[in-house]
Amino acid sequence: MLTMALAGPAEGLSAVRQLVELRKQMPTLYGLLAVNACALAATHFSLAPLVLTPVLPGALSTLCAARAVHWWRMRPEEMSEVEAGRQLHRSTVLTAIFSIAFVGWAMVLNSYGGPYEQGHVAFFVAITVIACIFCLTHLPAAAFIVTGIVMGVFLVCCVTSQNRVFLAIAVNSVLVTAVMVRVLANNFRAFVQLVASQAEACRLSEENARLAHTDSLTGLPNRRYFLQRLGDLIEGSAGRDARFALAIFDLDRFKPINDTYGHTVGDQVLAETGRRLAAFASADVVVTRLGGDEFGVLVRDPGSDAEVVAFCDVICADLQRPIRIGSILAETGCSGGLAVCRGAGREADALFDHADYALYHSKEHRRGATTLFSQVHEDAIRTERAVEAALRTADLAAEMTLHYQPILDTRTGAIAMVEGLARWTSPVLGPVSPDRFIAAAERCGMIHTVTLLLLRKALADCARLPPTVGLSFNLSAHDLASPETVVAILAAVRGSGLDPRRLTLELTETALMRDFDQAKEAITALRSLGVKIALDDFGTGYSSLGYVHRLPLDKIKIDRSFMADIGTDLGRSLVSTILNLCQNLGLDGIAEGVETVEQLEAAQRYGCRYVQGYLIGRPMPIGDVLGRLRREEGAQRLRA
Repeated sequence: MLTMALAGPAEGLSAVRQLVELRKQMPTLYGLLAVNACALAATHFSLAPLVLTPVLPGALSTLCAARAVHWWRMRPEEMSEVEAGRQLHRSTVLTAIFSIAFVGWAMVLNSYGGPYEQGHVAFFVAITVIACIFCLTHLPAAAFIVTGIVMGVFLVCCVTSQNRVFLAIAVNSVLVTAVMVRVLANNFRAFVQLVASQAEACRLSEENARLAHTDSLTGLPNRRYFLQRLGDLIEGSAGRDARFALAIFDLDRFKPINDTYGHTVGDQVLAETGRRLAAFASADVVVTRLGGDEFGVLVRDPGSDAEVVAFCDVICADLQRPIRIGSILAETGCSGGLAVCRGAGREADALFDHADYALYHSKEHRRGATTLFSQVHEDAIRTERAVEAALRTADLAAEMTLHYQPILDTRTGAIAMVEGLARWTSPVLGPVSPDRFIAAAERCGMIHTVTLLLLRKALADCARLPPTVGLSFNLSAHDLASPETVVAILAAVRGSGLDPRRLTLELTETALMRDFDQAKEAITALRSLGVKIALDDFGTGYSSLGYVHRLPLDKIKIDRSFMADIGTDLGRSLVSTILNLCQNLGLDGIAEGVETVEQLEAAQRYGCRYVQGYLIGRPMPIGDVLGRLRREEGAQRLRA
């Protein structure tokens, strides 16, 4: 045991931790030595030479005071392990020197005076040993050196004195010292075990914290870590003009990969995306997976707006590279949203929402690139909030109406259907465009109420139309994803008394992507009633063909962007291909956005029976539709 202690700190024991504990006792030890030395010198002042009473003990006490101050000022927590180890070694050496000096002085002083003075010397030696053992518990090497030196010299003096009293004191001191040494060894072993258990507990705690902040699939930090670091950056920017950037990246074509190849392939795509994104991590760049196919990046000191946008565009470009998984080549796009914190006063939620809004803008208008949140977006958010607030307090039944745009049957020259288009005139905001208030209704959870209200109005208006004229009505993606809303739509159609075969419900690809299985189930239920289903804006998505053959559709509406380009070779080829697809699948094709005679003639030339657009008629109130139908009926009679 003594050998082990003399060898130094136990394996795995932190020198810094050892020094921290030792610092708590060393000033006390040096203070005790100085006081005891002064007391011993006082009892021998009139008996021994001056050099042994005031001079030498005064010098030793001064050195003790200096060492006590040194230990009191020491900051072990700021030392490295190497520095702490050197300090422990230096302390062990100085302890040996002080031990020799004090015991040597005491033994010389022992030759002066009578039995009382000699008893004081023996008491001084015993107190010194006990104090050193207790105070040097966390540095057993030094404690054993002190004990060996002091007790060794003392025992030699006792034995050579041939005095039976001193011999008895020597034997007693040896026994007490042995017990104290054993206690010291046990205490130090317990200390080592305590430090080891605390280190293991700390390691486990850190490991648990790491796991709690790590995404298991990609190995990147997770959303919890992202929000924690975001909070740290915001707190660190308080009171100073600090800038950092928050970016959100989302894969544009991940869901079709999952749907087509399965979740195993999807997980491998996410894992590879995580590896690519991890390459951009640095001391100033934190990359995380927020969930699903969404990733977050924090950039400290991002530079100028142009620089950080360029950096994020590089990330987008890297994540867009195809991913090879076995024989599958998965191609995912990536869009980004960016918000820059330009000083104190920002909240984490607000910054995150700004980046998310910019991401949404990228997906809508700049796929494959990064959009920086700007004052324009801030103004748009305020406008959206104003629309939402007005929508919540609106008298929807009184304020919302429908206009109807004719859909022409080119074979008969008659209006075959009308498409119901929502209109809202708010007493607070005035006329609000459908794009704005439908999106607001979706955000604030009112879309189902709006849809059912407008559908009932449309069904009532359609009942005033001739039986040969059908009604086309748009459903939101949120409507199709809600079984309760689908049931309510079925009930509204049944309750209207209108022949369900006159009703066509238009769905966008977004509605189908939201939850394909639920969408298919809803479409099947609607068609079982006799309602027809049209896929709107066909060709603008990236997987429309994948839905056409898997769903019971009746009609396909060709997006207006293709009709605008029908004068070009590419535009003609696309329209012709879509119409051939409709013919092969037994579906009706409807061309949207027909605004010129040339577009109408081209649509007819390629076999499109139904057309819709400003050339055919603008959206109008139901009264105007009825008036037009009466005029056309009258003209037809005159021709007959």
